[in-house]
Amino acid sequence: MKVYQTNEIKNIALLGSKGSGKTTLAEAMLYECGVIKRRGTIDGKNTVSDYFPVEKEYGYSVFSTVFYAEFLNKKLNVIDCPGADDFVGNAITALNVTDTGVILVDAQYGVEVGTQNIFRTATSLKKPIIFAINQLDGEKADFENVIEQMREIFGPKIVQIQYPLVSGPGFNSMIDVLLMKKYSWGPDGGVPVIEDIPADQMDKARELNQKLVEAAAENDETLMEKFFEKGSLTEDEMREGIRKGLIDRSIYPVFCVSALKDMGVRRMMEFLGNVVPFVEDMPAPVDVNGNEVKPDSNGPLSIFMFKTTVEPHIGEVQYFKVMSGTLTPGVDLDNVNRESKERIAQIYCVCGQIKTQVDKLCAGDIGATVKLKDVRTGNTLDAKGCNYNFDFIKYPAPKYQRAIRPVTESDAEKLMSILTRMHEEDPTWEIVQSKELKQTILSGQGEFHLRTLKWRVENNDKLPIIFEEPRIPYRETITKASRADYRHKKQSGGAGQFGEVHLIIEPYVEGSPLPDTYKFGSQEYKMNIRDTQEIPLDWGGKLVVHNCIVGGAIDARFIPAIVKGLMDRMEQGPLTGSYARDVRVCIYDGKMHPVDSNEISFRLAGRNAFSEAFRNANPKILEPVYDVEVMVPADVMGDVMSDLQARRAVIMGMSSENGFEKITAKVPLKEMSSYSTALSSITGGRSSFSMKFASYELVPGDVQEKLLKEYAENNNEE
Repeated sequence: MKVYQTNEIKNIALLGSKGSGKTTLAEAMLYECGVIKRRGTIDGKNTVSDYFPVEKEYGYSVFSTVFYAEFLNKKLNVIDCPGADDFVGNAITALNVTDTGVILVDAQYGVEVGTQNIFRTATSLKKPIIFAINQLDGEKADFENVIEQMREIFGPKIVQIQYPLVSGPGFNSMIDVLLMKKYSWGPDGGVPVIEDIPADQMDKARELNQKLVEAAAENDETLMEKFFEKGSLTEDEMREGIRKGLIDRSIYPVFCVSALKDMGVRRMMEFLGNVVPFVEDMPAPVDVNGNEVKPDSNGPLSIFMFKTTVEPHIGEVQYFKVMSGTLTPGVDLDNVNRESKERIAQIYCVCGQIKTQVDKLCAGDIGATVKLKDVRTGNTLDAKGCNYNFDFIKYPAPKYQRAIRPVTESDAEKLMSILTRMHEEDPTWEIVQSKELKQTILSGQGEFHLRTLKWRVENNDKLPIIFEEPRIPYRETITKASRADYRHKKQSGGAGQFGEVHLIIEPYVEGSPLPDTYKFGSQEYKMNIRDTQEIPLDWGGKLVVHNCIVGGAIDARFIPAIVKGLMDRMEQGPLTGSYARDVRVCIYDGKMHPVDSNEISFRLAGRNAFSEAFRNANPKILEPVYDVEVMVPADVMGDVMSDLQARRAVIMGMSSENGFEKITAKVPLKEMSSYSTALSSITGGRSSFSMKFASYELVPGDVQEKLLKEYAENNNEE
């Protein structure tokens, strides 16, 4: 195939809510460009995009699909992204490596929560956006209502390029107000009949054309002067004005299509080829050192690996964007993230699972390679002398967790290898082997997300696995001062064991004054601090230890052993075995034996004295609480609020945002376990939420009693 220069390349992300028709649109685009001779269907399981077994099984996109189209002497690299919120990581990746987003809106359901979520992401990345209203031939399609909704949500930047003469099952024609022509199709779509605009539509077409001309002229002073002078712009002038409006995001053009019947698709592609920005038109990305890296084919060679798939008979396929320079096969590159060397043996242009070997890819282009030794998603590969390093893709925090284990325990290592590989394919799958919870925790964006992974492990890798409720990382702490002493004495022939420790514990508060005197009952204990250790805990909070020993009651060499004993109990709290935090300890007295005292004796004495004191210090259990933000349609607001309150949520606020209601709340992690499933059920999948760790808070008394009882029962069973 032809080698395309940077000024001939356009990179586009195909976006939208689940069911909006992206995969079907991708088929129509490929058909219009002659890449495929026959359009596949989702029901037929023969589309270019959804070619993985799990996608055919479930009937929806799980991975983004890269394809290219040679059109109007341009190369359009398109990434078709899954629409389900659970697979949002693919859309985020695609938006980061492309330059324009085409967002599909279902004419039957209008702007959905998923539409708004992806629009917000595109806005944060400052990407140009084009809207395509799809499924205009659907039973419930209502174009005018959808346009009105879009104007309410996205504002006056919504500018119509087209409008249908009728929406619904009778849709077969539209008016293009950029070209000022009528397009109409036969029952099977395909090649349109292009005619002059009918007289009864001319007033409406002229009004929308005038709005489009004004929007285009606003982005260029020269065009604005021509507009004021002549009252109109030529087609080329309008294209230039719209291109500049797209780049600075002052225009969101709206197109009309029926992807299923291939109506309006070719016209939209003409706009993509003629009007949307080229790679070099967009602001240059910045590497981790703050260097602006322009897509210069003559610059130093640097490629960014943005996606990994594992395909049958091939293995790992690595997708990349050429950030700078020109890539040719056989080049040796340095992996700046893993400090290793890679040889790029072959390079391909990709269309789903079809790979076409090429001799050269210029800056800004997107391609793939295979059989790399040590490359991970997100790595940067540079030629010798180039020092670029890119790290610009930021993924959302997980929303759903499950503990995962193989049915057969001996398969644990094999499972971890599979999960590590799958994380490479989708970085929003996160895997943590939790020492604290003694579980392998799999996190993702929702129940569908994790269910998809389970299907793949069990069907592709033939490894049966079990999902379980993850344990909650509770914390233990104390609320008052307490005193205890413990003598460890053991004699079993030969050298014995002896150590006695007296200590006082109290809650630690940052900035509190040093302890001076404690009083328990009628007895007063004066502290003479000789040494202090502040131990920041990996799980949050601190352990502060004051050595207040006087008169040599315990030799200084045994203090570290006592601290180890304290840490034993901080790592496995006396109440539920959870981590303890924020405790201050004063070791003020004890006894030792000239022969039998040793480190293990004082470690055990310190641990047991601490346990006893902890239980008498009015101990409390803390639970992780998360900030939760829920976006819901107004008609289900009450049901969602009721469900949150049943989850012990504290509602922090409510507001309206672009036609949806936003609820902010603080919710215990324990209550969020199945929230994504429940929210989808309550709202019919028309909502979304995000969650972020906020703080640890005391659990209610009844919850603490239940946790203590469960822990005691489990220990008895063991």
